[in-house]
Amino acid sequence: MLKTCHGRLLIVTGLSGSGKSTVLKALEDLGYLAIDNLPVDLLPKFLALRKESGGFIRLAVGMDAREPELAGQFENRFREARDLGYELSLLFIDAAEDVLVKRFSETRRPHHLAPRGDLVAGIRAEREHLLPLREAADQVIDTSSLKAGALRELVMERFSQEGASRSMSVEILSFGFKNGLPPEADLMVDVRFLPNPFYIDGLRALDGRDRAVRDYVMGAPETGGFLGRFLEMLAYLLPLYQKEGKSYLTIAVGCTGGQHRSVAVAEALNDALGRVFGGPLNLRHRDIV
Repeated sequence: MLKTCHGRLLIVTGLSGSGKSTVLKALEDLGYLAIDNLPVDLLPKFLALRKESGGFIRLAVGMDAREPELAGQFENRFREARDLGYELSLLFIDAAEDVLVKRFSETRRPHHLAPRGDLVAGIRAEREHLLPLREAADQVIDTSSLKAGALRELVMERFSQEGASRSMSVEILSFGFKNGLPPEADLMVDVRFLPNPFYIDGLRALDGRDRAVRDYVMGAPETGGFLGRFLEMLAYLLPLYQKEGKSYLTIAVGCTGGQHRSVAVAEALNDALGRVFGGPLNLRHRDIV
């Protein structure tokens, strides 16, 4: 017998200063009932009351390290939520340590885990406390390079289709290894084996969106061999991810600086998948200057 789904429940958690409030406000504008800082032990009781009132509902619940029981109790409480008939997913909002330090310094807000003013220690303690939730997250959004407006736009784009379509959304992301790995990546490929336009006069100042750079990168024989094999692998993997109920998949393509090879390959992947992939598709270049 199929279990009735009473609603979709999105738990929003992550580091202080990473942008959780912005995410919750964007979700509220999308029609979610947004609740911030709900104690994890109250979650099943709240959902049981909502269930009694009837009707399908979309809930976004903010939880963070201000709740000392969160890391130790979330697995049990989330299991209870699913047993009540709610489709639950976990969204983790993250940001780099130096970015968080800058944000706290600019706002002059105290960190709740840094009572003696040691901001870095507080951030590290919070990250360690929330590590089990990050590892369990269905989606991770790193806001290190995102302004509030861009974060809101990303959330609106990612979750606005949820009610109308359950198709998996795919994002193709180019990046540079020298700027750090993208934590939101589900699949990551390194294209630093391809010829580098950086060493070609006339191409160094361009990026992979320019025709001359794309022609140079795509004209290499190893590029065609790689793309053909990688697309074959994606043709096999994407239906399996969809079958498992994954709602969002990020494919990250990296080169040294994130300007030339990764951008050109990401553009080519986007073009190729656009012809065969039936779900929502988004292209983003993280490190283009």
